[in-house]
Amino acid sequence: MRTLESCSDAGRGGWRGETVDTIRLALPIALTQLGQVAMMTSDLALVGRLGDKAVAAAALAQVVLFVCFVLGMGLVSAVAPLAAQAYGAREPRLVRRALRVGLWVAAFLGIPLTAFVLQGEGLLLWLGQSPDIARLAGDYLAGLAWSLVPGWWFVAIRSFMGAVNRPEPALWVTLIAVPLNTLLAYVLIFGAFGFPELGMTGAGVATALVNLGMCAACVVIAYTQPPFRKYRVLGRFWRADWPLLRQLIVIGAPMSGSFLLEYGLFGSAAVFVGWIGAMELAAHQIALQIAAIVFMVPFGISMAATVRVGHAVGRGESAAVRRAGLAAIGLGATFMAAMVVLILLLRHDIPLLFLSMTDGAAVETANLAASLLTIGATFFIADGVQTVAAGALRGLNDTRIPMLFAALSFWTIGMAACYGLAFPAGLGVTGIWIGFTVSLIVYASLLIWRFDLLSRRGFMPEVAHAPA
Repeated sequence: MRTLESCSDAGRGGWRGETVDTIRLALPIALTQLGQVAMMTSDLALVGRLGDKAVAAAALAQVVLFVCFVLGMGLVSAVAPLAAQAYGAREPRLVRRALRVGLWVAAFLGIPLTAFVLQGEGLLLWLGQSPDIARLAGDYLAGLAWSLVPGWWFVAIRSFMGAVNRPEPALWVTLIAVPLNTLLAYVLIFGAFGFPELGMTGAGVATALVNLGMCAACVVIAYTQPPFRKYRVLGRFWRADWPLLRQLIVIGAPMSGSFLLEYGLFGSAAVFVGWIGAMELAAHQIALQIAAIVFMVPFGISMAATVRVGHAVGRGESAAVRRAGLAAIGLGATFMAAMVVLILLLRHDIPLLFLSMTDGAAVETANLAASLLTIGATFFIADGVQTVAAGALRGLNDTRIPMLFAALSFWTIGMAACYGLAFPAGLGVTGIWIGFTVSLIVYASLLIWRFDLLSRRGFMPEVAHAPA
């Protein structure tokens, strides 16, 4: 069993060793992310058997959920840099405290945001969506809303596991959860094996139940299994820890802001596409779901970058900070370039997995989705690079300036481009995807510049050392 004293966190040295260490850490994290997206993808595939309106409703429901989820995700994700820095500095009590305040924040936010998600149908009607689609989305959210808090707790515990260089258990839990979610969603949507046919509500209930099970499994593993149990993650759980809570909020609130600005652009775009038509919205959601699947690997590399940079910060090694960040950015760009080639080759086949071929509009929807994937080839690479660069900056606790970059890129530039190209320029959903590309290229460029600047100057944030 590795300990703080015996771990090889400093790596084998050099760019090659850093790249290998990043891949080892990123691979299980990325597979965990892919597993979570697989659950939502399986939901979408099953819901697609209910028709285009159901797919469009699922798209809008997921927008409502994600807007709320990212508000808490940034805060609980701040567990990763805090715990990683503490691990690098060999402060095991601070590792536990970082997780504890992350769990607190999730519980505090859960009550109001769950209540908000449950009002999703009314919100979508207010935004001008079709009553039929809004009703179906509300049915989905009636079950899905209850996945917020267990989902955040899973993110916090997974961040803690990654920070101590052991992300594998979260992957094991996710691998079990994926087929379980698919089976449970099928049973509850279509009323198989004597269960009631709940339709869209069944899909949401299945996801919520599986998220609760994943959270419970990770809590048990973190508390009972080596090497996690030595941290006693639930020890003194109710003890006030206001200084570290404030630090988590200072780091995590801008992260939530950046996530919200980014997902807000994509969510607003879904509303724009909903104004255009149900077929366009279904194609948009299918293409975006494919993009989300591919994005999970660089997002996993991003989380590994946060940990690797955080470890170097905890050790006080500025050269290792720069090496860790740039190696991760290179990995993300390389992977996404390879995925773009694969997507372009299969762009006409992949969308058919999400559609019922008995639906007369399925072929037209699939063709439009293929066109969007072609347009999205450039933005896929920029998206992978920006998320890794942002992860490297989080390892330096640098989250406020990236949030300002997100506001400029996604709302000042991206929103104007999406709306202007879609409606005044008359390009429709195609114009929206061009707007995505422009905003992501700007954001990725700014983040890379920021990390290069800080790492060249040898910037190092202060690491807390007070015991608790």
